[in-house]
Amino acid sequence: MPKSDVVIVGSGLAALVAASRLCMEKNVIIFTKLTINNSNSMLAQGGVAAAFAENDSWNSHFEDTVNAGCHHNDETAVRTLVQYGPHFIREFIEKGMIFDKDSLGNIQLGQEGAHSNRRILHAGGDATGKALIQFFKQKLSTNVQMIEQEFAVDLMIHEGRCIGVKTVNQQGQIIDYYANHVILATGGCGGLYEHSSNDETVVGDGYAMAFRAGAELVDMEFVQFHPTLLYVNGRCPGLISEAVRGEGAILVTKNGRRIMEGVHPLLDLAPRDIVSRAIYEEVRNGETVYLDITMIENFTTRFPTITDLCEKNGVSITEGKIPIVPGAHFMMGGIRVNENSQSSIPGLYAVGEAACTGVHGANRLASNSLLEGIVFSNLMADYILQTEDRPIEMTSLSTSRASLYSRNLPTKSFIQKTMMNAVGIVRKKEELEKVVKVFEPYVYHGPSIHPSNQEQIELLNMVTTAWLIASSALEREESRGGHFRLDFPETILSFEKKRITQVLKKQAVVN
Repeated sequence: MPKSDVVIVGSGLAALVAASRLCMEKNVIIFTKLTINNSNSMLAQGGVAAAFAENDSWNSHFEDTVNAGCHHNDETAVRTLVQYGPHFIREFIEKGMIFDKDSLGNIQLGQEGAHSNRRILHAGGDATGKALIQFFKQKLSTNVQMIEQEFAVDLMIHEGRCIGVKTVNQQGQIIDYYANHVILATGGCGGLYEHSSNDETVVGDGYAMAFRAGAELVDMEFVQFHPTLLYVNGRCPGLISEAVRGEGAILVTKNGRRIMEGVHPLLDLAPRDIVSRAIYEEVRNGETVYLDITMIENFTTRFPTITDLCEKNGVSITEGKIPIVPGAHFMMGGIRVNENSQSSIPGLYAVGEAACTGVHGANRLASNSLLEGIVFSNLMADYILQTEDRPIEMTSLSTSRASLYSRNLPTKSFIQKTMMNAVGIVRKKEELEKVVKVFEPYVYHGPSIHPSNQEQIELLNMVTTAWLIASSALEREESRGGHFRLDFPETILSFEKKRITQVLKKQAVVN
């Protein structure tokens, strides 16, 4: 029965930040079901938001975050995010993290949607996530054991406390790992949708594990769709960062009509939920939407990752128009946690996209995701390092094999198409009710399960998380941020009016 001080499930930025801190004093095991490089953090292009400029402030970043989030945010958590963010980033820079600089040696700050200032730090042009992952991998000591291609399938709960995880390896063996602290850093669930920016492995595993264990989840209806995913031959091979629009690119139809004119004062840099719905309407009406990049000088130098992505998929950068569609990008909800990233189950923590800290509200502000992982993983590490570990009772836990494994689970393709069509950018009651009814028979409520193979447990996790999202979307009878109900469209107006008022006020001050 293997035992460690800390077990972390996931290998993205939040996981590695936590591990780099905790491994100084504790033994840490990191599990990842494929490889350490399979995470959304590795794909993050745009950067990390922080109030670095002299004319910027945490107050401004706070207001932008809450306005983008339709005032559904936990304001205490937002203040923590924007106040601690610059501190931790400066600390990383002192330790050797390199962000892009201008010819004078000053850190370059990019502009992205719904930000009132240029405050996006980036690295490698458009490879910020990859640069941060590589930086923190170098900070891991020999106290960290990295176990790849081993799937954490369930949490071990004893007398109301999480005491470890069950995993299944490539040979189908089920192994119990005991730990004083279990951290879920499993990312979001973009893989539930037909069009997604997420890594292929990110399908909601952490949410399903937490749900089966009895942990509290919240705001699962708030799924953000990124407006600009590269769209080639009916598929989405990658993301076109919002930073491209921040540098001046505009959304147009095949005839060159700007689709955001008259939709929002910020035009192409409006909040993501607004832009995604505008593109959705165009596509629904038979239009093809492009990102016009002809006005951006030195595009290939500024955006080398995106240039390579386009060229590999037969899209010519020199022609200046990139075909795009919106796709599932980020989950604002998740496992409810407190300021120390503790879940409702003692001994169980969640960080990154797996957690709901409350900072994003109903719609995440661009480039706040990497910042969230950095800030709250550090604060969680502080808490764990100050906590006296209690002895773990190495007990034989009762388990059960879910009877549903004798049934035929829905296919991955069926789940993805169903979620995209009925629980996607726009939703309505009748379709949500159908999805809940279809998925509910497969949702397993109970103690630990023994999967037959990794494919089955992943499908079970997908259908469980899909049911959680659809059920939550059915319960929220309003439109707000990433959750838009066709049968309740008017309720979004009050939030959007407030956002527009704030934007216009800030523009007046700047000008």
